This record gives sequence, C-alpha cells and structure tokens, in this order.
Amino acid sequence: MSENQYPLRTVRSFMRRAGRMSQAKKTALNTLWDDYCLELTQDTIDLDAIFQRHAPRILEIGFGMGYSLLEQAQNNPQQDFIGIEVHRPGVAVVLGAMATNNLHNIRLFCADAVVVLQQCIADASLDAVQIFFPDPWQKRRHHKRRLIQPVFLELLVSKLKTGGKLYLATDWEDYANHMLQTLTTCKSLENAYTEFAPRCPHRALTKFEVRGQKLGHSVWDLLFVKK
Repeated sequence: MSENQYPLRTVRSFMRRAGRMSQAKKTALNTLWDDYCLELTQDTIDLDAIFQRHAPRILEIGFGMGYSLLEQAQNNPQQDFIGIEVHRPGVAVVLGAMATNNLHNIRLFCADAVVVLQQCIADASLDAVQIFFPDPWQKRRHHKRRLIQPVFLELLVSKLKTGGKLYLATDWEDYANHMLQTLTTCKSLENAYTEFAPRCPHRALTKFEVRGQKLGHSVWDLLFVKK
C-alpha cells in the first residue's frame, strides 16, 4: 500500500481528554508499558514475533477501559488481541488487569488508529476488527469527525483477511444508520444479516450500557464480513 493511498486525515475522530491517574495506574504504565505497549513504526509489525506464536488476531479500536478486550482475551487464550486507545488512563487499566489476571495475549497502542493502521498493521493480517461505541459526534456540524467514513473504512478493510469480520456497535440511532449505509456501500464487505445484527455475543456488557438499558436506550450492532 502506498503512503499516499490513505493520506493522514486533518480532522480527528477523537479528542484527548485528561483522566484521573491514580498511583496504581501510573505504576502500571511505568512498569508494564515496555512489555505490552507497542510504539508507532514506519514499517509493519511482525505479530508472530511479538506474540511469539501464530494465532487468530483481533483488533479493537477505542477500547476505553477495556471491558470487552479483557473479557475476550481471558475467555479466548488461543487468540491474540491488539487494542488501540488514545486515552492513557484506559491503557493503564488494561495493563493493570493484564498483570492481575496473568494475561499475555494482548498488546496495546496508545495512538491514533488511522496512523496505527497505515504504518503498523500489515494488509490481510487481521481475523476481526471491532469498534464498540465510537464517539457519535451528535451535532451535525461535527459529523465529519465520525470515525466510520468511506476512506477510513477502505483502509480498515484492507487489513482484514478474506472472511474477516467487522463488528460495530453504537447507542446512537443516527450513527447506527450512518454506519449501516457506509458499510453497505463498501463493495468489499457483505452484511451477515439483512440490516442490524443481534447483540454481539462477545461484547462485554459495561456499566454504561446497563445504565442505558435502564433508561430505555437501544443499542444497534452490525456484523459485516470481508468478501
């Protein structure tokens, strides 16, 4: 893939927010970063060398506090997981939980997902990508900041193997319809369902989703497969 095929975007889909860093989080970052966090490189990374094995690879973009990422890694030790998150407190939480639960099948990037995909992830190297509850950027003037856009989707799909799966979830109906339309128009993807999918079985139920359910909020899941 040429460097100019997917030019770096000038409009970011995220805002870096300062989070409270407890001493435990600071300790996790200081002691575990070198072992489990990956740095941006100009060349694609060798995942077999990093994980010291060949296994199915699942990438999660914007893992937040890592509920889904950690649960899946613990339940599926035969798979490897790569998480991308720009907020260091979330990275620290996952690092601490990895140490507590003796999990070694996770590696993390604390960086912009677009840059990670462009520079570090080889084409056709991922078995699945999941993006759960990306920032919906509710105001119309901010819709250009939404992560799921045609150019980004083209980049994302190029990293999936044939038959690789793309899981999405949002609790904003407008964004759900936008994602459905964007994915449906991508010729390299096929919807596994007629429209929206049943709840992704391996998506962890977070306290925020539970609270939303109590308030009557809906969640829309999508599952597309690379042709």
